[in-house]
Amino acid sequence: MKNTPELLKDMNDRSREVFRRVVEGYLENGDPVGSRTLTRDFSEKVSAATIRNVMQDLEYLGLLNSPHVSAGRIPTQLGLRMFVDSMIEIGDPTELDREKIDATLGNNSSDVGGLLDRIGSALSGVTHGASLVLTPKHEAPIKHIEFVSLSPDRALVVLVFSDGHVENRLFTPPPGQTPSSMREAANFLNAFVEGKTISELQRSIKQEIAKHRQEIDVLAQQLVESGAVLWDAEGEHSERLIVRGRSNLLGGEAEAEDLDRIRSLFDDLERKRDIAEFLELAEDGDGVRIFIGSENKLFSLSGSSLVVSPYMNADRKVIGAVGVIGPTRLNYGRIVPIVNYTAQLVGKLISDRN
Repeated sequence: MKNTPELLKDMNDRSREVFRRVVEGYLENGDPVGSRTLTRDFSEKVSAATIRNVMQDLEYLGLLNSPHVSAGRIPTQLGLRMFVDSMIEIGDPTELDREKIDATLGNNSSDVGGLLDRIGSALSGVTHGASLVLTPKHEAPIKHIEFVSLSPDRALVVLVFSDGHVENRLFTPPPGQTPSSMREAANFLNAFVEGKTISELQRSIKQEIAKHRQEIDVLAQQLVESGAVLWDAEGEHSERLIVRGRSNLLGGEAEAEDLDRIRSLFDDLERKRDIAEFLELAEDGDGVRIFIGSENKLFSLSGSSLVVSPYMNADRKVIGAVGVIGPTRLNYGRIVPIVNYTAQLVGKLISDRN
């Protein structure tokens, strides 16, 4: 299978124009585009039969598909990918779209979570999709860690950061933990944790355990190795991913099979799993990334598209992500600059506050 640049190179001007007009028509109204529609305002005088032949060639290349016999054509996932990569015109967000996003900043509250919640609501309102905002973890260096046993299957970890911030996280410890094994685990971590952020600690923990394996009790080692107490605590994920505007995906024209896919998407969003992967999607690319249909490994069952961009702190380190999810028939040319603008705005706000 040829990649999209090769396919585009093999197409002549007429094929490219037919393809572009089919995709633009589909993105605008969601309906298949027929040959007669294209002949009305085509750049050269051609017959509907000629247009149909071109569309058949594009279908053979895997770029278009005919949903019903004798109907017009719609772009395939490959076709949408080629359009997004090679033919879409990305400008700046409109002044009105910027104003709607900027209006969320009027309340100069120190509550970053509340601010990102409002930005997520504005983003879903502007794009008419569901917005996803991954809030930043607290990335100040850790000063001290303490474990507190509450019951055989429930414990608390207390994280004290160098900036005075304190987090208490409930977690389920590995079986058999005792107050003494928790003390030993805390002592082990505190011996090398100071000055490290949670992310840095997560990266170095396995090496530290391997280096000092003989010095730590088996139960305490299990507690440290589990890692759950530090970067995967219960409730943290749901607090870190803000989802707004799910109702926007339930458009009045949605067919039964579309509704099933949307329900599948809702289930994914409700569980809010794989949040680390969501951030990886953004971190892997420079700026905005677009995932269409099954390319989007988090929500592939729902056949949705995801437009996502990371945001960074003052040190140019990726600390979170902003995205919009919706049907594959997104207005990519409009939504990409909005997501990019919002991500840059969030990064600046976080940097300024810190």
